[in-house]
Amino acid sequence: MLTVAVLISGAGSNLRALLEAANEPDYPARIVVVGADREAEGLAHAEAFGIPWFFVPFAEYASRAAWGEALRDQLAVWQPDLIVLSGLMRLLPASVLEPWVPRIINTHPAYLPEFPGAHGVRDALAAGVSQTGASVIVVDAGVDTGPILAQERIAVLPGDDEASLHERIKPVERRLLIDVVRRIATGEIDLSTP
Repeated sequence: MLTVAVLISGAGSNLRALLEAANEPDYPARIVVVGADREAEGLAHAEAFGIPWFFVPFAEYASRAAWGEALRDQLAVWQPDLIVLSGLMRLLPASVLEPWVPRIINTHPAYLPEFPGAHGVRDALAAGVSQTGASVIVVDAGVDTGPILAQERIAVLPGDDEASLHERIKPVERRLLIDVVRRIATGEIDLSTP
């Protein structure tokens, strides 16, 4: 059984979908802990499913490196097989990446390598493209530059704004994430050679 830690910053809609999938008896992964970089409302999902949680408030640390060391120490307690970034809006420092890469994955609301960074949906709209997408990637030291594990195109519709387009991307992100975690757990995806 693959053990998973999920890190969030906000409402945790991807976390909720993954918790629901992991609650099914035939799903080959279990979430062992949920962490956040602040008091995120998504931690309520962990509580609802009886999953332990923690937060390491970024604002309470003198540097990103110090925050990363505290986050690494929390994750080390749980020794997850896989870490899922589910809306964590922080770049992980080397102290977190080194022990786990390539066993850290992230979702992104664009068809990478198009529109990396924190504003993928806004950037796609600003570029006037007819399609964007959703991606699941391996996290590396760059910004959305890791190997792509799964992705799917999504049409940009006339009249779309950032909120409406993002709402259409989210269900695709969730489906891709649930499938990628399952495929990692069954060995169909080997993270040592993505």
